Amino acid sequence: MRILHVASEAYPFMKTGGLADVCASLPRAQARLGHDVRVLIPAYRAATAKLRAPKTIADVQLSGLPGDVRVLETGMQDSTSKVWLVDYGPAFDRDGNPYLDDTGIAWRDNAERFLLLCRTAVSIVHEPALFGWRPDVVHCHDWQAGMVAPLIDDDQDIVKIFTVHNLSYQGIFPRATFTSLGLNEELWAMDGIEYLDQMSFIKGGIVFSDWITTVSPTYAREIQTSELGCGLEGLLQHRSDRLMGILNGIDYDEWDPNTDPHIDYHYTADTLHGKLRNKVACMERWSLHRSDNAPLFGFVGRLVEQKGIDLLIAALPELLAHGFPFVVLGTGDPELERKLQAIGRAHPERIHVRIGYDEKMSHQIEAAADIFVMPSRFEPCGLNQMYSMHYGTVPVVSQTGGLTDTVVPAAPQTLADKTATGFSFTELTAEGLGAAIRQSVELFDNKERWGAIMRTGMTRDFSWRRSALAYLDLYQAD
Repeated sequence: MRILHVASEAYPFMKTGGLADVCASLPRAQARLGHDVRVLIPAYRAATAKLRAPKTIADVQLSGLPGDVRVLETGMQDSTSKVWLVDYGPAFDRDGNPYLDDTGIAWRDNAERFLLLCRTAVSIVHEPALFGWRPDVVHCHDWQAGMVAPLIDDDQDIVKIFTVHNLSYQGIFPRATFTSLGLNEELWAMDGIEYLDQMSFIKGGIVFSDWITTVSPTYAREIQTSELGCGLEGLLQHRSDRLMGILNGIDYDEWDPNTDPHIDYHYTADTLHGKLRNKVACMERWSLHRSDNAPLFGFVGRLVEQKGIDLLIAALPELLAHGFPFVVLGTGDPELERKLQAIGRAHPERIHVRIGYDEKMSHQIEAAADIFVMPSRFEPCGLNQMYSMHYGTVPVVSQTGGLTDTVVPAAPQTLADKTATGFSFTELTAEGLGAAIRQSVELFDNKERWGAIMRTGMTRDFSWRRSALAYLDLYQAD
């Protein structure tokens, strides 16, 4: 099959979160299965700086837009899949991240910018002679690609897939923006993209796609409830026969403790002494006080309320009082960043806080930490708990979304049959998190059982091949 993925980011060209990993790894896995795959993303300034000898494959004329839109092509590492970049300077050649300016405010023209991405995807479908290629499947990811399906709704021979990575980000814009974009007025309807007298990009993807997927089975059920449906639960219930959860995978080319170029020492489930050497090296690097009997805790991710960072901050005093070292890497809410930095300054020998994004350090944390904490209020899938298990780092997670689908909590039966891979809690409070952490620390002292949990997690199959095959089955379901 010829498959076009449309997204706002893909690693290594642009990454702000797990979406970028998915939009690199899934296409690569599908290409390895013999399919012809393209990934379409914007040509951000930071992305084009990483291109090596890109070639222009098309100059697209879009109505109402001064000047042509260039589409650049480059390869994806270790893959036959191609990355196509929408190169239009006024929309994408700027500093800041894909969605926010340098002050953390959303770009005022985000609707125009990402509609441009969608319109370029539509031109690939409608003008195959221009590109020398036409997809059988258009697979769109999150709200930024939500307008592709409405704009190609009349092409019945194209399979349209829309994946919800995080329903809380919906691409909502006022009626005036809809009018200024020059879209067909027929789309402004309850069974179109109108939502509470506003325009919703994500609703376009949900309404007009042949199939809607989420990145874990549990999240597919959760978003049909008032608690996590973000106002769209009724629509998702209505489309439930076309809604499916397919668990994300992890890229073993990028994440493998036996070959990872970012870590100090390589190791496997049979050579775990290498993990201890990583722990020692990293604690020295981060100037943390080392105790042979104390587990090292880690967190990598966005520092926002969704991730339960406020719960973690409330639980930290007890951890640090017991002498347990902690390392935090992430960026997000400025107030949460300040609170973590203040704790770091007060206890420099116990906690190391790095604000920002650092790919190398994220790998080092997974290799060095004994316990990885993910107290998310909701988690569509989550990748770090899977990275952690593959690196022998035992996760402590809340019972939600993909965390429920991937982590087998330690309990008498799962410990006895050696299926446990981590710890979980259901009460979304600092007390609930603290109880799960205490349980993990108690078991850490039992080296035989702890070793069994580590090895079980390391041998779980979270490969993208499994996920890619599930998507390929869905593409052909009709």
